[in-house]
Amino acid sequence: MSRLLLNATIVNEGSSYKGSIFINEGKIVQIFPEEFTEMPEVDEIVDCTGKYIIPGVIDDQVHFREPGLTHKADINSESRAAVAGGITSFMEMPNTSPQTTTNALLAEKFAIAAQQSVANYSFYLGATNTNIDELLQLDKFQTCGVKVFMGSSTGNMLVDDINTLERIFSSVTVPIAVHCEDEQTIKENLELYKNEFGDTIPVHLHPKIRSAEACYKSSALAVSLAKKYNTRLHVLHVSTAKELELFESCNLDTKRITAEVCVHHLWFDENDYEKKGALIRWNPAIKSETDKLALRKALINNKLDVIATDHAPHLLSEKNEIYTKAASGGPLVQHALVAMLQLVKQDLLSIELMVEKMCHAPAQLFSVSQRGYIREGYWADIVVLDLDSPWTVDKDNLLYKCKWSPFEGYTFDAKVLQTYVNGVLKYDADTIIDNTPGMQLCFDR
Repeated sequence: MSRLLLNATIVNEGSSYKGSIFINEGKIVQIFPEEFTEMPEVDEIVDCTGKYIIPGVIDDQVHFREPGLTHKADINSESRAAVAGGITSFMEMPNTSPQTTTNALLAEKFAIAAQQSVANYSFYLGATNTNIDELLQLDKFQTCGVKVFMGSSTGNMLVDDINTLERIFSSVTVPIAVHCEDEQTIKENLELYKNEFGDTIPVHLHPKIRSAEACYKSSALAVSLAKKYNTRLHVLHVSTAKELELFESCNLDTKRITAEVCVHHLWFDENDYEKKGALIRWNPAIKSETDKLALRKALINNKLDVIATDHAPHLLSEKNEIYTKAASGGPLVQHALVAMLQLVKQDLLSIELMVEKMCHAPAQLFSVSQRGYIREGYWADIVVLDLDSPWTVDKDNLLYKCKWSPFEGYTFDAKVLQTYVNGVLKYDADTIIDNTPGMQLCFDR
């Protein structure tokens, strides 16, 4: 089906301009300036006057819980929520059950997504202390990268053998995405607070246990290994001002070491624990207001390259356990884009920079083929936005399988009106209207 998205403000590659986009057979065929004389023959014209168009968001860090943990979430439910939030492509993590640590298990995940994912998809292969041979057999054209947990989190896939880390960093050629928290530091902090509170540690102490020191120590090790071996390293969910010392402020195309920041670390800080409690318990922890403000600044000076979600749903019953049993993580894909647009409205970053960090940079960093930009010949992954259409998050409009959000009760000014995936209108007028599967991401490496 062919469509003309007419008279929008297009935000793309550092600029915003009035124009129209002609889509046919899944691709962007032509981008027209504000005024053009010859209207192409199309099946449908979509009037986008007063609306904004951006490329579909590429989320490089999600946990969709399938296989094995589907009481929390699954690929179909969470990809639907993602598309409703303007995310058209995702890269999913290996801490499922079984853990995705072999190429055979990776293939099984791809097979599930080929039937169930409404968005485009890729999956990380997880590293362990013993699976280096599997990592070296990875198809670099079909898989986004390798995930290394240098700190334990949900699923406990900790890689803590230094010889194994040396082998991974010296031999893996695809991007290595790392979760950086020093395990020994966390254990010592946890014991300290358990001695005082037992198992019922107050959640506001979470950033004292999974501390800034733990993050910095682990991130520094990862960066030092990457520099030693010229590794293509991507440090996930940077959460502290101190860690920013490890990264360069320069153009993405010159970097071998890159860094991601997540929506919750840009939005919340430790002052929110009093109201939100365990709902905003993540690993790494949400930390101080000083850290939050430093992370926001680092987006502007390009020390931080990507904004992602670390979407990691759990049931409320799992979140509300006592501290030593409670789950870390929460759902974000449906609200990440509108949350960042709220920061845009507050003049904390420009909409062009937001698009760079959520759309362009993930595509460039992972060498995603023909996505992440509004360019002729690229796949038509497109989001239509109304920047002035206030709405409030509540349980009735949540698409997450876990049925809760840390943003419940918040009113956002911007709204996703439509989401196109491979030229197919998947989301329109608050409804997923097309469940056909997305496509497996390919990589130009």
